[in-house]
Amino acid sequence: MNLLVRLIWLLLVARFRSRCHVLGPVRTPFRVMPTDLDILRHVNNGIYLSLLDLARTDLLIRSGLAPRVRRRRWVAVVTAESIRFRRSLTIFQRFHVESRVVGWDDRNIYVDQRFIRGDELIASALVAGRFLGPEGSVPPAAVLALAGLEEKDRPAMPEWAERLAGAQQALASSAIQEDPGPGV
Repeated sequence: MNLLVRLIWLLLVARFRSRCHVLGPVRTPFRVMPTDLDILRHVNNGIYLSLLDLARTDLLIRSGLAPRVRRRRWVAVVTAESIRFRRSLTIFQRFHVESRVVGWDDRNIYVDQRFIRGDELIASALVAGRFLGPEGSVPPAAVLALAGLEEKDRPAMPEWAERLAGAQQALASSAIQEDPGPGV
Protein backbone atom coordinates (compact mmCIF):
# COMPACT_ATOMS: atom_id res chain seq x y z
CA MET A 1 0.00 0.00 0.00
CA ASN A 2 2.86 2.37 0.84
CA LEU A 3 4.26 2.07 -2.70
CA LEU A 4 0.82 2.62 -4.21
CA VAL A 5 0.55 5.89 -2.29
CA ARG A 6 4.03 6.85 -3.50
CA LEU A 7 3.08 6.01 -7.10
CA ILE A 8 -0.04 8.17 -6.92
CA TRP A 9 2.00 11.00 -5.38
CA LEU A 10 4.64 10.63 -8.11
CA LEU A 11 1.99 10.79 -10.83
CA LEU A 12 0.51 13.93 -9.28
CA VAL A 13 3.73 15.88 -8.76
CA ALA A 14 5.81 14.75 -11.77
CA ARG A 15 4.12 17.28 -14.05
CA PHE A 16 5.29 20.11 -11.77
CA ARG A 17 8.90 18.96 -11.61
CA SER A 18 11.53 19.92 -14.14
CA ARG A 19 11.62 18.09 -17.44
CA CYS A 20 14.58 15.86 -18.25
CA HIS A 21 16.23 14.27 -21.24
CA VAL A 22 15.03 10.75 -22.03
CA LEU A 23 18.49 9.43 -21.15
CA GLY A 24 18.48 11.35 -17.88
CA PRO A 25 19.80 11.98 -15.42
CA VAL A 26 16.75 12.55 -13.27
CA ARG A 27 16.62 12.79 -9.49
CA THR A 28 13.55 11.40 -7.75
CA PRO A 29 13.22 12.43 -4.08
CA PHE A 30 12.03 10.07 -1.34
CA ARG A 31 11.83 9.80 2.44
CA VAL A 32 12.14 6.55 4.39
CA MET A 33 8.76 5.62 5.83
CA PRO A 34 8.08 3.20 8.72
CA THR A 35 6.63 0.63 6.30
CA ASP A 36 9.97 0.54 4.42
CA LEU A 37 11.82 -0.93 7.40
CA ASP A 38 12.68 -4.52 8.23
CA ILE A 39 13.24 -6.01 11.70
CA LEU A 40 16.72 -4.43 11.81
CA ARG A 41 15.09 -0.97 11.47
CA HIS A 42 16.64 -0.12 8.12
CA VAL A 43 15.15 -0.18 4.62
CA ASN A 44 14.33 -3.70 3.49
CA ASN A 45 16.29 -4.82 0.42
CA GLY A 46 13.08 -5.52 -1.51
CA ILE A 47 11.91 -1.94 -1.00
CA TYR A 48 15.02 -0.68 -2.80
CA LEU A 49 13.97 -2.53 -5.95
CA SER A 50 10.44 -1.14 -5.76
CA LEU A 51 11.77 2.39 -5.34
CA LEU A 52 13.91 1.86 -8.44
CA ASP A 53 10.67 1.08 -10.34
CA LEU A 54 9.17 4.37 -9.18
CA ALA A 55 12.29 6.31 -10.16
CA ARG A 56 12.26 4.82 -13.68
CA THR A 57 8.58 5.75 -13.94
CA ASP A 58 9.56 9.30 -12.99
CA LEU A 59 12.18 9.29 -15.78
CA LEU A 60 9.56 8.18 -18.33
CA ILE A 61 7.07 10.81 -17.20
CA ARG A 62 9.46 13.76 -16.90
CA SER A 63 11.12 12.99 -20.23
CA GLY A 64 7.71 13.08 -21.95
CA LEU A 65 8.04 9.50 -23.19
CA ALA A 66 5.30 8.00 -20.97
CA PRO A 67 2.24 9.18 -22.94
CA ARG A 68 3.77 8.11 -26.27
CA VAL A 69 4.57 4.66 -24.89
CA ARG A 70 1.11 4.36 -23.36
CA ARG A 71 -0.61 5.27 -26.68
CA ARG A 72 1.16 2.31 -28.32
CA ARG A 73 0.16 0.05 -25.41
CA TRP A 74 3.79 -0.69 -24.61
CA VAL A 75 4.78 -1.59 -21.06
CA ALA A 76 8.23 -1.52 -19.51
CA VAL A 77 9.45 -4.70 -17.82
CA VAL A 78 12.64 -5.48 -15.94
CA THR A 79 14.66 -8.36 -17.36
CA ALA A 80 17.56 -8.25 -14.88
CA GLU A 81 18.85 -6.09 -12.07
CA SER A 82 21.92 -6.06 -9.90
CA ILE A 83 22.25 -3.92 -6.81
CA ARG A 84 25.15 -3.17 -4.47
CA PHE A 85 24.45 -1.83 -0.97
CA ARG A 86 27.02 0.39 0.75
CA ARG A 87 25.16 2.05 3.62
CA SER A 88 21.78 1.80 5.33
CA LEU A 89 18.81 4.11 5.16
CA THR A 90 16.80 4.51 8.37
CA ILE A 91 13.46 5.97 9.35
CA PHE A 92 12.53 9.42 8.01
CA GLN A 93 15.84 10.01 6.21
CA ARG A 94 15.59 11.96 2.98
CA PHE A 95 17.35 10.62 -0.10
CA HIS A 96 16.96 10.58 -3.85
CA VAL A 97 17.39 8.07 -6.63
CA GLU A 98 19.36 9.30 -9.60
CA SER A 99 18.53 7.46 -12.83
CA ARG A 100 20.22 7.60 -16.22
CA VAL A 101 20.25 5.40 -19.30
CA VAL A 102 23.81 4.18 -19.88
CA GLY A 103 23.25 2.20 -23.07
CA TRP A 104 21.28 -0.42 -24.92
CA ASP A 105 21.71 -3.45 -27.11
CA ASP A 106 19.29 -5.13 -29.51
CA ARG A 107 17.10 -6.39 -26.63
CA ASN A 108 17.56 -4.29 -23.49
CA ILE A 109 17.93 -0.73 -22.29
CA TYR A 110 20.34 -0.38 -19.33
CA VAL A 111 19.65 2.12 -16.56
CA ASP A 112 22.17 3.10 -13.89
CA GLN A 113 20.32 4.00 -10.68
CA ARG A 114 21.87 5.28 -7.47
CA PHE A 115 20.46 5.92 -4.01
CA ILE A 116 22.04 9.09 -2.64
CA ARG A 117 21.63 10.68 0.80
CA GLY A 118 23.18 14.14 0.78
CA ASP A 119 26.50 13.54 -0.96
CA GLU A 120 26.77 9.91 0.16
CA LEU A 121 26.21 6.94 -2.15
CA ILE A 122 23.95 4.46 -0.36
CA ALA A 123 23.38 1.85 -3.07
CA SER A 124 23.86 1.50 -6.81
CA ALA A 125 22.07 -0.68 -9.34
CA LEU A 126 22.15 -1.60 -12.99
CA VAL A 127 18.71 -2.44 -14.34
CA ALA A 128 18.14 -4.10 -17.71
CA GLY A 129 14.69 -3.58 -19.12
CA ARG A 130 12.71 -3.76 -22.29
CA PHE A 131 9.34 -2.75 -23.58
CA LEU A 132 6.63 -5.20 -24.53
CA GLY A 133 3.75 -4.38 -26.86
CA PRO A 134 0.74 -6.18 -28.27
CA GLU A 135 3.03 -7.86 -30.83
CA GLY A 136 5.72 -8.85 -28.31
CA SER A 137 9.12 -7.38 -27.50
CA VAL A 138 9.76 -3.87 -28.83
CA PRO A 139 13.33 -3.24 -30.03
CA PRO A 140 15.12 -0.53 -28.02
CA ALA A 141 15.79 1.34 -31.27
CA ALA A 142 12.01 1.73 -31.78
CA VAL A 143 11.54 3.07 -28.25
CA LEU A 144 14.40 5.51 -28.60
CA ALA A 145 13.20 6.62 -32.05
CA LEU A 146 9.89 7.41 -30.39
CA ALA A 147 11.88 9.66 -28.05
CA GLY A 148 13.55 11.35 -31.03
CA LEU A 149 16.90 9.60 -30.63
CA GLU A 150 18.96 7.92 -33.32
CA GLU A 151 21.77 5.39 -33.19
CA LYS A 152 24.29 8.25 -33.21
CA ASP A 153 22.81 9.41 -29.88
CA ARG A 154 23.70 6.12 -28.17
CA PRO A 155 25.94 6.78 -25.16
CA ALA A 156 29.14 4.79 -24.85
CA MET A 157 28.19 2.20 -22.27
CA PRO A 158 30.64 2.27 -19.37
CA GLU A 159 32.92 -0.77 -19.14
CA TRP A 160 31.56 -1.72 -15.70
CA ALA A 161 28.00 -1.72 -17.09
CA GLU A 162 29.02 -3.88 -20.07
CA ARG A 163 30.66 -6.41 -17.72
CA LEU A 164 27.64 -6.49 -15.42
CA ALA A 165 25.21 -6.79 -18.35
CA GLY A 166 27.35 -9.65 -19.69
CA ALA A 167 27.26 -11.35 -16.30
CA GLN A 168 23.46 -10.96 -16.17
CA GLN A 169 23.15 -12.56 -19.61
CA ALA A 170 25.54 -15.40 -18.67
CA LEU A 171 23.52 -16.08 -15.54
CA ALA A 172 20.33 -16.29 -17.58
CA SER A 173 21.96 -18.66 -20.07
CA SER A 174 23.38 -20.93 -17.37
CA ALA A 175 20.05 -21.11 -15.55
CA ILE A 176 18.36 -22.36 -18.70
CA GLN A 177 21.04 -24.92 -19.58
CA GLU A 178 21.87 -26.40 -16.19
CA ASP A 179 19.98 -29.32 -14.70
CA PRO A 180 19.19 -28.48 -11.07
CA GLY A 181 19.53 -32.13 -10.10
CA PRO A 182 17.23 -34.38 -8.08
CA GLY A 183 15.12 -32.95 -5.33
CA VAL A 184 15.44 -29.32 -6.38
